Amino acid sequence: MSGANNGLRPRVVLVSGLSGAGKSSMLRALEDLGYDAVDNPPLRLLELLVERTERPIAVGVDARTEGFDAGAVLDTLGRLRANALRPELVYAWADETALLRRYTETRRPHPLAPLGRVTDGIAREEWLTAELKEAADLVVDTSELAPLALRQIIERHFGAENAAAGQAGLSLSLISFAFRSGLPREADLVFDARFLRNPHYDPMLRPRTGLDPEVGTYVEADPDFPAFFDAVTNLLSLVLPRFVGEGKKYSTIAVGCTGGRHRSVHLVERLAIFLADSGWRPNVTHRELTREAGPAADRPGPERVRAAERDEGGGARHPPLQAQEA
Repeated sequence: MSGANNGLRPRVVLVSGLSGAGKSSMLRALEDLGYDAVDNPPLRLLELLVERTERPIAVGVDARTEGFDAGAVLDTLGRLRANALRPELVYAWADETALLRRYTETRRPHPLAPLGRVTDGIAREEWLTAELKEAADLVVDTSELAPLALRQIIERHFGAENAAAGQAGLSLSLISFAFRSGLPREADLVFDARFLRNPHYDPMLRPRTGLDPEVGTYVEADPDFPAFFDAVTNLLSLVLPRFVGEGKKYSTIAVGCTGGRHRSVHLVERLAIFLADSGWRPNVTHRELTREAGPAADRPGPERVRAAERDEGGGARHPPLQAQEA
């Protein structure tokens, strides 16, 4: 997939982040997607390497890189952008607890503290790479991500079907979640659905999820649902085009409820329909359902909801959804 073939310069992805946070896994996933992957080339060669490529390329750059300096990396990105390239910076992050667990499991020393405490190495690396995290187009929190889930995130953002979007558009993700399990750290916008009627207290609906039509009907029967949905969709209609105008490449919209199984799931599904009908291409992740049942819960939502409406006999169509959780 060269620039000669599609009228665009080859896609360039710089992958950085904390040691143990999944940078190598990201590079392997990108390589499987057809990128040339180069890990930790000397910083002085980075610009030459990228400018001469005729294929999509992924380059790993972190505190172990020879001559590493976060400011110099950002200066290089600036020069590449001035040369008609649009490199994307991805930063892999995980909290200290997750990193300590991984280092304990592998029994490897931290590269920045080979003879000292792992916590010292983590703190030093966070300090050295802080500017890159701040400037990153995409920060991926891998603290609770399984390897397959991390691979799916990379495929979603950088797969062939999103190549053109990566050069010129906005990669949009929708996530349902449970507030009691914590907010998704990558979220740009968070909506709280806990005020809506809760299917959990209906014995017939409790074992079901927001993917079931009966749950959606119950949630949308809340008298405040239409106003809430209109407010959320109006906000998204305003801010998403502005995100594109600012050059933002990724945006994550999260909808939360108490358990992450009913209200938030249904709202995300309905939001996916609204956004798809508005010309966006949202990706859908139901965080708590994925943890329960595996990656089958991660998939685009619009067609699934439309099919459920057809199965119900095409009754009155509810207005596009708003977000909140059960």
